[in-house]
Amino acid sequence: MPGKRKVTGVKPQFGNNRSHSMRATRRTWQPNIQNKRIYVPELKRHVRVQVTAGELRTIDKIGLVEFLKRQGRSIKSLL
Repeated sequence: MPGKRKVTGVKPQFGNNRSHSMRATRRTWQPNIQNKRIYVPELKRHVRVQVTAGELRTIDKIGLVEFLKRQGRSIKSLL
C-alpha cells in the first residue's frame, strides 16, 4: 500500500522494531485504509473513496462534503 491517500495525504509511518537486546530493525506502520461507497445527497449519487477508519468516523459525523471542504478539496476531485 505505498504512496499517500488521495483525500487527506495519509501515508505509512516508519520506525524501528526493538528486540529485548535493543537491536533495531526497520518496520512500517500502515494506515487503516478502507474502501467505502458513500452517498452524497448534493450529487444524488454514491462516490467510492479510500479513507482511513478515523476519517470515516469524521465523515459519518459531519458529512463528506464538509469533510472535503475542511481538507481544502472539492467533491469533483473524487469523481
